[in-house]
Parts: sequence; structure tokens; C-alpha cells
Amino acid sequence: MYKAVNKTIDLGDGRTINIETGKLAKQADGSVVVKMGDTMLLATVVSAREAAENVDFMPLSVDYREKFSAAGRFPGGFLKREGRPSDDEILTARLVDRVLRPLFPDNYHAETVVMITLISSGKDEMPDCLAGLAASAALAVSDVPFNGPISEVRVSRINGKFVINPSAEQLATADIDIMVGASYENIMMVEGEMDEVSEEEMLEAIKFAHDNIKVHCKIQEELATELGIKKREYCHEVNDEQLRELIWKETYQKAYDTARSLTNDKQLRVSSFEKIKEDFVAAYSEGKEAKEINKGLISRYYHDVEKEAMRRMILDDGVRLDGRTTTQIRQIWGEVGYLPGSHGSAIFTRGETQSLTSVTLGTKMDEKIIDNVTLKGRERFLLHYNFPPFSTGEAKVPRGLSRREIGHGNLAHRGLKRMIPEGFPYIVRIVSDILESNGSSSMATVCAGTMAMLDAGIKLKRPVSGIAMGLITDKGSDKFAVLSDILGDEDHLGDMDFKVTGTTKGITATQMDIKVEGLSYEVMSKALQQAKEGRAHILGKILEVIDQPREDYKPNVPRIVKMIIPKDMIGPVIGPGGKIIQQIQADTKATISIEEVGDFGHVEISAPDKDSIDAAIARVRAIVAIPEVGEIYKGKVKSIVQFGAFIEIMPGKEGLLHVSEIDWKRIENPESVLKVGDIIEVKLLEVDQRSGKLKLSRKVLLPKPEGQSSGEGKGEHSDRGPRPERSESKDHGHSHSLRKPNQ
Repeated sequence: MYKAVNKTIDLGDGRTINIETGKLAKQADGSVVVKMGDTMLLATVVSAREAAENVDFMPLSVDYREKFSAAGRFPGGFLKREGRPSDDEILTARLVDRVLRPLFPDNYHAETVVMITLISSGKDEMPDCLAGLAASAALAVSDVPFNGPISEVRVSRINGKFVINPSAEQLATADIDIMVGASYENIMMVEGEMDEVSEEEMLEAIKFAHDNIKVHCKIQEELATELGIKKREYCHEVNDEQLRELIWKETYQKAYDTARSLTNDKQLRVSSFEKIKEDFVAAYSEGKEAKEINKGLISRYYHDVEKEAMRRMILDDGVRLDGRTTTQIRQIWGEVGYLPGSHGSAIFTRGETQSLTSVTLGTKMDEKIIDNVTLKGRERFLLHYNFPPFSTGEAKVPRGLSRREIGHGNLAHRGLKRMIPEGFPYIVRIVSDILESNGSSSMATVCAGTMAMLDAGIKLKRPVSGIAMGLITDKGSDKFAVLSDILGDEDHLGDMDFKVTGTTKGITATQMDIKVEGLSYEVMSKALQQAKEGRAHILGKILEVIDQPREDYKPNVPRIVKMIIPKDMIGPVIGPGGKIIQQIQADTKATISIEEVGDFGHVEISAPDKDSIDAAIARVRAIVAIPEVGEIYKGKVKSIVQFGAFIEIMPGKEGLLHVSEIDWKRIENPESVLKVGDIIEVKLLEVDQRSGKLKLSRKVLLPKPEGQSSGEGKGEHSDRGPRPERSESKDHGHSHSLRKPNQ
């Protein structure tokens, strides 16, 4: 038997979140089920009792998975079981990891695994916004040391009002969509996208989220207290204070002087810092007075020396590693049209960070089909980010896609996607290859993506630029420095990594990771305003290279035309078994796709040249055209019967040419005049209102013999008078001239 303990969080609008422990997965160090509506997440944590040898970091793994059975669905593919995690699952796991990781004790090095699984999926709840709460609650009810609790929420602004954890339907109309992760005291992580909002509006959304997170944290504390949770004792570090003191004494000034060398060369700076450590090791491990020293401890202590030297230089002198001031942006240069085979391309280089980006424009057939547990649909704007090892000078071959690449690509995707013009007919794929990296390659991707799309002729709503901000704080004082356009070292050794993308109108996306406690909204506000100035500077550099989209697409871009047809004409265009549409594509070399939207069919025709497009359009128009009484058509004899012939005047539309309407003279046998396959001109006399049958005449288009009675149809043909020199005849949507008889 089990004894379950439950706690409930009231969201204040009739919705609740329930946390239950003690019922499932009791052999894990901690486990909970978090439920909101019909959506349920199972979160577990297991941490090894001892740290592995020579491990001096926190080996944390966070995994998030969604079961298809949670939504009553079968997985796709032949295996019919879940495989590798989807991009969305990886992104959710990263969101949770980024909040949890900084809050484990610095000296806790036991391998720890947090697993979050969607076990039931409701229609109105989005599970990713519950994952952080579930992970933290599992840690709260375990004995694993953790300086939490934390929680994560999604905050959206819908019709001017902030909403916590909205449904997917509500989210579709939101102009702010951000995930916020925080402890009771501090914001730890922010990530999301916005519809060009101001810095003040974004801060307001973060504050609203934090107020709700505080409630979640209190409930978790109450749950841990009720269960009487005590955290385990551990000893994962052996320190040598004499060695620490010696390293600081022997290396700090050298590290500070190296930092003050103000070199722009990343590799030279790294090797210079490394040489200081190597010289120290050599001095104390060679010669007659050689000492046995722990190289692992030396690396750890020297890392602290490097960090402090860099931080003091910035805080005390206002100078950064490469000699810039805190607000200065690195040198920027760019180029467009570099790749002649691409539909658009750009190089964006800022300092030692470089992105080579291409744009490919595709048709509806190139849409990305999304078939996840909680999300199904199609994606028309794709962005893929690649970070090869050579970009940082590593001798390594990439083996598959990293979670980092997925995360950085997603941020750039969110920063750009809202600037694609409404109704844009093409599928857009951006590929950013990072060729050099020394800080903020995701923001270089945003800038290069803007340039490449302008080069491709995409008329963006507004161009987008991006910047990465950093922060250096001084423990024990209120001194701090906000850094614009951070280097890789400033990201690694600093206290905040804050990326912001936007246009001249406002912010489009953001990602913030905070590594220190007690960061005030005043500091965040300053960082946002400084980022706004930096974005404007970078955007100016982009517009110096290309300030307007190309007037036309490049010659190798497929041409696309969209048509809207009545819903009941979708079938005739496609034909039985797709026969008609396949024949049109084969004849015209065009690609045709049809989607039913409401009471209409949306037809997209794409082809490599104008002639193919025009031919395909004419064929489709001929099928969907409505026969008009009185019009003249060029039709094909499909079959002959005793009482006349059936003539196809449009694709799929046949009419009866009665034997009496073939000629002015009496015809005993239609086959004496017509043969199957003949192309003849006929006039549509009547459309039967009940059956829709078409009645045709050929003789009214022929000269009437003298003395012949007039009248049209059934022998009563009106006197048409002299035949005009030219008349218009409709042939499957095209116009043809008629000649005088006997010419």
C-alpha cells in the first residue's frame, strides 16, 4: 500500500495545479506527479551516493519525454514506439536544466538524473510550462541537496492582459510568449518571443510571472516540511588551502597582466592564460625540490584566479579583455550574395564570431510536418544552426546534432519568424553555419539571417538585429557592470548571459540565464536599455550592407502562384486517384498542391519558369470554369451514339450534341460526319437546371443555307445573319479565333 500526499496550487481563475507524491516511482530518490486539468507529468530524481573520481563539476542530466499514449495516439513510423527526443522535447529539457543547474551546491559532484515524462495529455494545457515545477518538486521531496525550490511558468499577454500557463488556443493570439524560471528570491531564466514589444512591457511580464512562481515555491516548501525531508550529507571535494593560497600568490598578478594585454586574438589570449598555469606546474613539479601536487586542484584554483582577474579589471578599470569599454560593440563587416547557388546568402562577422548563412525558398511540398504528442501542424519557416568544432579551433569531427545547436537555432528562429510578411507564398529555410565563434553566435545568426533574407528578395516587415549582453557583479558591494556584445570568456566567467533580438519597433525574442543570486530589476532594466542601443548600432551596420530587399527573386527561385477555387471543384481538379492533377503536372512540369480551407480549396502552383506556370494555371482554370450559355467552345468528340455525340468542352465537362444540331442538313448517321477524337467548335445552348446536362449545337456556327427556316435548337434556329470575320472560341480556358467558312 502507499500513502500519497497532495498539495494544490490555486491559479486564481478556477484552474488548479496538484502535486502528488508517495504513489508512483517510490524507489527513486524523489518522485512526484504534477497534474493540471487532464495533463499529468511524472518527475523523478536519482542521485548517486558518491561522486566519481576526479569529477569537479556537477554531472547533471535533465531529460523530458512525451508519451504518445498520453494523448491516446500511436507513434508514427514502422516501429510504433517512441524513439529519440524531438526538438521540442530537447528544448523543454534545456529550459529546466538551465534553472536547476546553478542551484546545486558548488561542491556537490554526484551524478544526478532528473527525468520528466508526460503521462497524460489534456487538450487545454501545455505541459512544457509544468516541467520545471515537476522537476523541482521531485527534488524537494528527495534528500538530494538543492538550493531551491524553483518553478517555471509561461506568461502570455492576450488582448492586453497577462495570463499564466495559457492554452495553445489562447497562445495563438498572444503578443508576448515567454517562459520564466525563478526561485522565491531570484529570476534564473527567461526565454521567449514577442511581437515587437518594449523593454518595459517585457519587464512587466517577468514580474507578473515571478509573483506566481513565489506561490509555487511556498507550496513545495510546505510539502517538504510535511514529509520531514532531510538532505543527505556528502563530502565530494578535497581541498588544499595552502595550495590555493600559493596559486593566488604566484599567478594572480600574471593573470591580471595577461588580461590587461588587451589582445583581440582569442587563441593567443587562451594560450597566454594557459602558459601561466603550465609554468606554475613546472615550477613545483620539477627539480630537486619537486612537490607532489594535485593538477586537478591547480586547474580549479587557477580558474578562480582567471575569473577574478578579469572581473577586477572590468569593475575597477572599466576595461575588458579586448580593450573595449562596457558599451562598445566589436568591429562588424558583412557581405551578401556570397553563395551564387543559394536563393539568398550573407556573411556576418562581428569580432571573432562569424556566420555564413543561406536562404532557400521552397514550395508547399517543402513544409515541415510536425507530429508530436501535444503539437501537430506544419511549419513554413525553418532555421537550422550548425556549430562545427573548427569554429573554435577544435580537432574534432561532429557526430550528430547537439542540444546546444537545437537551442541556439530555436532562439534565432523565434527572433526572426514574426517578421516574415503575411501571406508569403514560399517556405523559407535558413541555414546558419558558424565558421568562427567567440561569443554570441546565435545573435550573429539573427543578423546574417536578416541580411540573407533581404538578399533573397523577402520583403520583411522590418529587419532584425541581435546582441548578447553580460554582467559582472561585485560580491559584498553594489558595484556592477553591464557588458554589451560579450566575448566567450565574458560569458563563461560572468554572471549573466542575456540575448535580445528586435527591430526598430521593439523586442522579438529574448533568452536570459542568470548565474548569481539577488539580481535586481534595476540591473535587468539597465541591461535591456543598453541592449537596445547595441541592437540599433548593429542594425545600422547591417543596413549599410543591404538596406532593402532585392526587387525580384533570383533566377533559380521557383515561381509560385496561388488560386482559390470552390470546395466542390477540388475533386475534379484532383481527378479519380489523382489522375487529372498528375497529368497536369506531367504535361506542364509544374507542381500543384491543394489544401481544403473552409468552403474553398487553396491551390498552390509552382514551376521553374513562367511558361510552365501559365500552362498549369490555364489547365486548372479550365477545370473549375462554369460553362456559360451562349459561349462557343472548342471541344473533343468523346463518344458517338445513334442520336448524336458527346463533346468534352472542358476537362470533365461533356455535353450532348444532338444529331439534329450537327448540321443544317439532315444527318442519318452521326459517324458519317464525326469521329471520336475530332476537335470541333460548338455553342452551349442550354444547361438543364435539374440535371445540369449541357445541350450543344454545331450547326448554329455554320452558314445557314438559303431558304432554310430560322431558329436555334431542335431545328428552330434564328437567323444569325452574316458570320463575323473573327469570333472568340473557348478551348479549355484559352481563346481561339474562328475563320470564315471555306477558308
